[in-house]
Amino acid sequence: MSYSRISVLEARLLLESHGDAGVQIVDVRDEQAYQHEHIPHAVHVDNNNLQNFIDNADLGVPLLVYCYHGHISQGAASYLNEQGFNQAYSLDGGYEAWKTY
Repeated sequence: MSYSRISVLEARLLLESHGDAGVQIVDVRDEQAYQHEHIPHAVHVDNNNLQNFIDNADLGVPLLVYCYHGHISQGAASYLNEQGFNQAYSLDGGYEAWKTY
């Protein structure tokens, strides 16, 4: 299986149906943007902590990846899917779409 692109509405429904702890949320924007604001319960992942995140994550729990506008998160979701995440999703429109929804 490969990753899927989902809309903000689909992402919100995914989070709602699985609860706060039922979806892993990954923010791949820069640290400063993450510190300024992010989706609740999201973790910041970059090249410095990527392997640690993979090693400690539950591969069976859905994974939502987002960036600024939804482009970089596609590559990240694809990579994480290749690392064993069964349900990897890239947020179309990224954080910009999320905060204006």
